Amino acid sequence: MKLEDAFIDQARSNRGLGSPFTAKVLTVMARKLTPGTPVVDRMLAWRGDISNRGASLPLRLLGGLHALVLTGECPTLAACYPPNACPSEEVLGRALDTAMERHADTLMRWLDTAPQTNEVRRSAVLIAGAHWLAAKFGLADFVVSELGAAAGLNLMWDRFRLDLAWGVLGPRGATVRLDPEWIGPAPPEGPNGKPVRIVDARGVDVAPLDPHDPADALRLTSYIWPDQPWRIERARAAIDMCDVTVDKADAGEWLERRLATPRPGAIHLVTHTVAWQYFPEETRARCLRAMERAGARATAEAPLARLSMEGDERKGEGAPIELTIWPGNHHLNLGRADFHGRWVDWDAPSEHSPRKKKEKP
Repeated sequence: MKLEDAFIDQARSNRGLGSPFTAKVLTVMARKLTPGTPVVDRMLAWRGDISNRGASLPLRLLGGLHALVLTGECPTLAACYPPNACPSEEVLGRALDTAMERHADTLMRWLDTAPQTNEVRRSAVLIAGAHWLAAKFGLADFVVSELGAAAGLNLMWDRFRLDLAWGVLGPRGATVRLDPEWIGPAPPEGPNGKPVRIVDARGVDVAPLDPHDPADALRLTSYIWPDQPWRIERARAAIDMCDVTVDKADAGEWLERRLATPRPGAIHLVTHTVAWQYFPEETRARCLRAMERAGARATAEAPLARLSMEGDERKGEGAPIELTIWPGNHHLNLGRADFHGRWVDWDAPSEHSPRKKKEKP
């Protein structure tokens, strides 16, 4: 894919995800991708998939630009960003030129690493999937291992509140509340009235972020789009309560160690949301082998599950929610979800979903 096409394609995606401002930024940038500046030259020379199915170069640059605004480093660009009125494409273009020319060092640092949004609303899928698993196995305790965990915000899903039309899952007094449009049956409640809880949470990332470090917190919020301030507020609420550990390591090697010891009385849940695409092929293969070996040892008293939400070829339709369960190596599709958690189309097998499925609007 050509660099210009990647920016135009990402602009289309951002518009579909409710961010017309960033779509405009990407569209204007797409016309400025001519050689002659360090940032553009680096992107033009990039090897491999630059699209949102690969390196996501447009999102990397978009994060760097937002960082310049959040820090006040580039006042010219900040004047064009929300909450200010959206300027003309000509004015925005000049501001982008200024940012690219005067702040190349900052933008190059953002190009160094994949986007680490840590979108908290994706936890709606994790909460629902965990409750479905808890009902299936009759176990309320979870050991959670997250791959590509960034700062680990989605390792705290048992402390978030999921508000649905028919009730609440999670603690009622939670400071982080999720309220996606929910299509389909309600997820089940905890087994025998017990609250579903995480007894051991740990994540891995090749470049983990410390949410309490100002530079890392900036990186987290920079990837959230400036015309969606409610997402930034929700992320900051999660950052304030974050106390989980994310190890710096290759996910494959880490998962082998993490799965080495069975945990009777708990479900070991391996999760990843919009992270798998960034892993090297060998890392993916090693993760799969580790889960297959651990799955062969799994029992009903110490089950293993893999819950994922990753993009596929169905553009504009969110991501599939996929679940694999051991013992048995059973593969299930639980529905689809918006990449930013705005909606969930839940279609899990009905034996653990007590309420009748609603029709799609």
